[in-house]
Parts: sequence; C-alpha cells; structure tokens
Amino acid sequence: MPQNITIGYKELCEAAEREIETLDTAEAIKLAGRDDVVFVDIRDIRELQRDGKMPGAFHCPRGMLEFWIDPNGSYYKPVFGQDKKFVFFCAGGMRSALAAQTAHRMGLKPVAHIRGGFGAWKKQGGPTEAPEAKD
Repeated sequence: MPQNITIGYKELCEAAEREIETLDTAEAIKLAGRDDVVFVDIRDIRELQRDGKMPGAFHCPRGMLEFWIDPNGSYYKPVFGQDKKFVFFCAGGMRSALAAQTAHRMGLKPVAHIRGGFGAWKKQGGPTEAPEAKD
C-alpha cells in the first residue's frame, strides 16, 4: 500500500513558527556579539565548509540537537545549560524553525530562529567567516 503523507514540511515549519519566536535578519544581526545570546548553527558540516560560518556561533548538527540538549544524556553539551537566549539558524530558515521548536519543547528557553537562515544573514551583511580552504 502506498504511503499517504498528510502533512508536508512547509506545514510543519509554519506550525513551528507559530510556537517559537522568528527573528528577521536585521533583528538577528543586532544580537551578534552579545554575551547573553548563543547562535546555534544546525547546518551540516559540509555546508559550513562550502558556505562559511557565523563568527562565534556554536555548531550543532541537526541530527545531534536533542542529544546535545538533554542534560541526562551522555552526549550533553554544557553550552545548552547556560542562562542565555538561543538563536537557531540553518541555510534557509526551515530546519532551524523545526530545531527551535524541538529545543523549546524540550525546555530550552528562550529560543528563536532566523527567518531566511544563513543565506539571508550573508545577503544582509551579517558578519561571516569564509569557508575553510581545502588542501
């Protein structure tokens, strides 16, 4: 019997954005460098190597998010225990909406994500580091 997918990724992202804070790029850029904010880059390592990264952002691959947030797990990362605002971003803003929603549901607060992701960040002139040179 063929699968009957009843909700698509766009609807999931829209639902996530109703549950969490969405920052436009200009708002997010104003938060850069603040001590009370942690930017969380959930892109795949290949995306960072290809497209560059945001200075100071904590890299947490999307597939490890839940494991790194859970303080009772063996993969826990102390960065997620800080009393700060966590701003998630991906390449275009969809994965980060889902990631921020998941983090919020796990109890991490406050959280937000960047509409348009790293692509919008770069277009709007947000600080970036160039991709690492390949040997």
